[in-house]
Amino acid sequence: MDYKLLFSPMKIGNCEIKNRIVMPPMMLGFGQFDGTPTQKMEDYYEERAKGGAGLIITEITRVDDFSGASAFAQLGLSHDYQIEPLKRMIDKIHRHDCKLFVQLHHPGRQNLGLMMGTVPLSNACRKIMGSAYDKMFYKIAPMGKKMMEKDLVLPTWSPSKVERAYSAESLNREMSVKQIEKIIREFADAALRAKKAGADGVELHAAHGYLIQQFLSPFTNRRTDKYGGSLENRMRFLLEIIASIRAKCGSDFPLVVRLSVDECYAMIGQEGKGYTLEDGVKMAEILDKNGVDAIDVSCAGYDTYNYWLEPVSFEPGWRKYMAKAVKEKVSVPVLAANLIRSPKQAEEQLEEGIQDFVCLGRSHIADPHWAQKVKNGEENLIKRCICCLYCMESMQNNAYKGSHANCSVNPLLGHERYALKKDGNGRKVLVIGAGVAGLTAAQTLAERGFSVKVYEKCEKPGGQVTLAAQPPKKEKIYWCVEDLAANCSALGVEIIYNTAADGKLIESEAPYAVFVATGGAPVIPRSIEGTDGENVCTAAQVLDGTVEIKDKKVAVIGSGMTGLETAEYLCGMGNRVCIVEMADSLAPGTWMQHIDDAVPKLKACGTKFLTSSRLVKIGDGQIEVESTKSKSLHIEPADFVVLSLGVKPVNELESAAKAVCGKVCVIGDASKCGRIADATASAFKAAATL
Repeated sequence: MDYKLLFSPMKIGNCEIKNRIVMPPMMLGFGQFDGTPTQKMEDYYEERAKGGAGLIITEITRVDDFSGASAFAQLGLSHDYQIEPLKRMIDKIHRHDCKLFVQLHHPGRQNLGLMMGTVPLSNACRKIMGSAYDKMFYKIAPMGKKMMEKDLVLPTWSPSKVERAYSAESLNREMSVKQIEKIIREFADAALRAKKAGADGVELHAAHGYLIQQFLSPFTNRRTDKYGGSLENRMRFLLEIIASIRAKCGSDFPLVVRLSVDECYAMIGQEGKGYTLEDGVKMAEILDKNGVDAIDVSCAGYDTYNYWLEPVSFEPGWRKYMAKAVKEKVSVPVLAANLIRSPKQAEEQLEEGIQDFVCLGRSHIADPHWAQKVKNGEENLIKRCICCLYCMESMQNNAYKGSHANCSVNPLLGHERYALKKDGNGRKVLVIGAGVAGLTAAQTLAERGFSVKVYEKCEKPGGQVTLAAQPPKKEKIYWCVEDLAANCSALGVEIIYNTAADGKLIESEAPYAVFVATGGAPVIPRSIEGTDGENVCTAAQVLDGTVEIKDKKVAVIGSGMTGLETAEYLCGMGNRVCIVEMADSLAPGTWMQHIDDAVPKLKACGTKFLTSSRLVKIGDGQIEVESTKSKSLHIEPADFVVLSLGVKPVNELESAAKAVCGKVCVIGDASKCGRIADATASAFKAAATL
């Protein structure tokens, strides 16, 4: 396909962008307390500039240290000392004919109470203690979660005192007019610092439920003064920020507004709350008339999390109608993400006039060279984002450890400076198993110059991921397998299917090294009476088609993501499903967005949930469960029982391989069962250090 529009230049204000490919803001945790870029942050952004992006918009950049710092490791423009370090990073981006805008941000009620006042205090302590403070801070940081749970922290700032934000459950308080005016000045001061640092423009974050959007929304803005009430008044805060930036930076400094044009409350069954697309389009028209240079169309907020940061079940392009509605009413360029996952989709949405620029967020996390691969005719080698949300989950979890986000399909995220040794010299390496661990190892070894051969017992690659892609609307998960296989093929890796390796085969190949990536197998607890019955199977057997269950009463034991997704699959086959979980809540340890995605669908199918319940016995047509709290017993009807109790390693080949080869690496689930990210990370490390 000829991507004429995708690679055509276009201006935002007076700034010409070489193509229509934008890397939008994403907070990943590469910063530090003082708000200046770290080496990792510089490398991360520069790699995407090298990869062909036309415009990079930085992560959320704080304008206020006391109330507006959203993370310990965040970019900031709240002080003049941050100008020169930012300039050094921007200069690196500019070397690759890539433009950079800085996104200015204040979290408002969506901040964590733990962050209130933490950054100024930490900066002061760090001046005294140096890097020793960092170690001490991150040692005690997890205690902050407990403090927030007990409300032993300061309340966050909000246009009005309202309900706690979902996933940022801190108390909030109403801002005074004096505080509002202070934040307006700080936005303008930060924009001027961005200009002095050489940024090509700024973007105001008026989306995703942060402070500026909180002023726009009648749900979070219940003020009765000039900043609340009518749409005109609710927009006053944003318009005064724009006017203040223009006064300080001039009319020729590009200014973009990222706008949630629909809060999406109706999509979670809360109609009448917040504002809708009709209101959002009116806001966009007002912004256009007030001289902004472009509008970056987004939607939703933390209360409606899955509608701006979509899990795997959402269809690519599902929200493009929102961008189109804005595009039809404004005269300035429109940027939008729209869950674009292929260059074909990107080009088509440009052709259709949906938008003028394509924002590829998580796609740039997964593959920093997305644009260059498309331009070079290598789009089949793109590592596609599979929408697993591990970037967001790991970023938030690792923030308390002083670390950054990780990616399931890109183990080099945050390690862009790392260079593979090219010392394979054609030596033969066998990889046993073509799951994501095996294929990651194979690609990495081939890139190092080894001669790689992969043996896979099944007729196609994928292993456990093949099963994960079977439930409804989960097919994107399998993309990571397809992309690894394509990259392996391009590097000359030989993959032999329908062949189970054994000691004799390994010996006959006489390899320099062997990587055992034989995956895992479902756990079946034989201590529970009846697990060997004919009416019992594993989730894997359901998903791979070995066992077909239709129009029955089915008990699914275990409510991890595999259990929930298998339950959804079974509901689609006309079954009445009951999920049994020992923990007090469903899917313990699972990222909340996945639960929010799965549970409403299961409820709509009439699924029954038995939490705090332990499976005791499986009988004919029924199961016996015990309450973990009252110890009382309960009989539940069940024609079939599906076990989803985890996976155990399968690595019988390790000893056979060691008998004939001195270098044997066990990777992925064969070593320790985990997630896709665990498999790719362990495989890359082992292959890179062989």
